Amino acid sequence: MSLQKTHTSLLGLQDVTIVDDVRLRKVIIATVLGNIIEWFDFSVYGFLAYELGQVFFSGVDLRMQRIAVLATFSLPFVIRPLGGLFFGVLGDKYGRKKILSITIIMMSISTACISLIPSYSTIGIWAPILLLMCKIIQGFAIGGEYIGAAIFIAEYSPDRKRGLMGSWLDFGSISGFLLGAGLVVIISYITGAECFSNWGWRILFGMALPLGSIGLYLRYMLEESPAFQGNLKKFMISGHDAGLTEQRISYIKLITQYWKSLLICMGLVITTNVTYYMLLTYMPTYLSQNLHFSEDHGIIIIISIMISMLFLQPIMGFISDKFGRRPLVIIGSFALLLFSLPCFTLINSHVTGRMFLGLLILALILNSFTGVMASSLPAMFPTHIRCSILATIFNLSVLIASLTPIIAAWLVEETANLYMPAYCLMIAGGVGLLTGIMMQETANLPLRGANPVASNIIEAKAIIKEHHDHIEQKITEIKQQISILEKQRSQLMNQHPYMHE
Repeated sequence: MSLQKTHTSLLGLQDVTIVDDVRLRKVIIATVLGNIIEWFDFSVYGFLAYELGQVFFSGVDLRMQRIAVLATFSLPFVIRPLGGLFFGVLGDKYGRKKILSITIIMMSISTACISLIPSYSTIGIWAPILLLMCKIIQGFAIGGEYIGAAIFIAEYSPDRKRGLMGSWLDFGSISGFLLGAGLVVIISYITGAECFSNWGWRILFGMALPLGSIGLYLRYMLEESPAFQGNLKKFMISGHDAGLTEQRISYIKLITQYWKSLLICMGLVITTNVTYYMLLTYMPTYLSQNLHFSEDHGIIIIISIMISMLFLQPIMGFISDKFGRRPLVIIGSFALLLFSLPCFTLINSHVTGRMFLGLLILALILNSFTGVMASSLPAMFPTHIRCSILATIFNLSVLIASLTPIIAAWLVEETANLYMPAYCLMIAGGVGLLTGIMMQETANLPLRGANPVASNIIEAKAIIKEHHDHIEQKITEIKQQISILEKQRSQLMNQHPYMHE
């Protein structure tokens, strides 16, 4: 029996997309800048909670000011899923680049506009209303920003470097937070306390505009991602409009078809963000209010922890390319289950060195999730629905995880048990462990429905050789299975009175 080769089905060098390091570096910088702006605002708004309360909510007492500022801070999390749904569908239809250009414009302008809003004493109730409008626009844009950037980087990244390249996105998150914290300290020192409360804080929000302008220019200079271009070409050849075929299918059908990938996505995002918000959002409050630790010292410890995370982030991404995403998720989840209580024993010791060690261990565990999330999520879905389905489920999961500080604070107050945050992290670890077990390994593999991507021609040849070696191995395995089945068939036929070889 002879097999006729059909060259249209062969994978050759012409099917491998080559993205050189210079082009890839431009993609990383352009996409990471948007994430820096998002977390820059997150950081500045958090550190300026008192000043913003005095400016925009001066008509109420101090307690209500704090509640109003925190409520306004939380609003974008509620709006994010709507933005994710809107920009996700557009991202699959019109391309990732266009959507990322729109989101960075919306984020930078809405953040900069906060610096222009007059105080409550000047325009009354319109001050908090305008602040609220800016935060709503921010939340809507952020809904399409992070996951759109993660997809854009993943679709541009070589298959063997996708973990490392994706890890730079959360490197940007941490950098944005640290940039915001550092500039708050520098500008408040330069202007002095009184001037900073009156007008100095406005400089910080205004900085989002030049950052956004640089990001927009860099994104404008980029080409659309290779995976989207390939998908567009495929649909044009088949006579369909790109991305529309499966988008017309109801979300119920998509959930039915991709339910396992959706659960894995939710599990990974919730585990990562519960740990993130517990460590970086709730811990400063926990240290100052529950352990009566100096607020300034607590912030210094958290900033030191974030600097450590900054250096660990690309290392985790690199490790995931060598050993896989799945092992890091499983090890990190198991570590949460095993070390959460010991870490909080160290944190609750009231000894600065031990507190730092406990927080550092939790940060290392968090890095095992943030180092792989941006490269793992885009690999779960095919190109033509990747943006719409991921943006929706990602932002819903973040909304759930954003409740972590509130739930942890309430549990500590109700039970008077300082180990409640550790129990919350252990639950997150359990979710992460199940997620890791369910995950399929995607390291060093092409994205679903996309051609392989390489850094250079040598790597492209190696990918082709591996592909052919894999086919040969499969053929050998099939031959062995056929041989076993032939023996079984022969034995069964010999046992039948009327059937013989």
